Amino acid sequence: MSYAVDFTTVSTVGLESSPVAPALAGLRANEARYFKNKYDHVFTVEPANTAKKTIAWVSKILADERRIVIESKPLEATEFEVEGIRMAYVFYESGLSINVMYTLEDSGKRAVGFKLSDGMEIPEELDSFKFARQKSKLAGTIRGSFFVIKGEY
Repeated sequence: MSYAVDFTTVSTVGLESSPVAPALAGLRANEARYFKNKYDHVFTVEPANTAKKTIAWVSKILADERRIVIESKPLEATEFEVEGIRMAYVFYESGLSINVMYTLEDSGKRAVGFKLSDGMEIPEELDSFKFARQKSKLAGTIRGSFFVIKGEY
C-alpha cells in the first residue's frame, strides 16, 4: 500500500524498524516538502516488497558505477518523473536515503545522492565519500554526498 508523505505532521509509518526512525521520517518528510514546493508533486512511497523494480534500478546503478552494495534492508521506495527528470528514492533501515536523479534528455544531469539520518554512522560501503552537513527543521542535521552517473540506465 502506498503512502503519501505528510511533511506537516511527521510520521514514522513504514519506518518503525529503523533504529533512527524519527530522524529517517524527518528526512523523508524533508524530501516530500521539497518536491511539493518545487514541483507541486505529492511524494508517495511504497513498501520495499512492492517497489522491487525501483530498488533493483537504484542497486544496479550503484553496483555498475561504483561497485557499491548497500548492506542495510530497504524499507520503502518511490519512483516518479517531474519536468523530464526520472527520480527514485530508497529509504533504508539504517537511516540511509539514496536518490537517483536521472534527466531523460541525453545532455541532462544524472547523479546519485546519499543522505544520512541524524544519529546514524556512515555505512562502511560509503566511507570513501565526504559528507556535507545541512540543517533541516524536519530532519535535524542531514549529512549528504553524491556522485555523477556516467553510464546509461
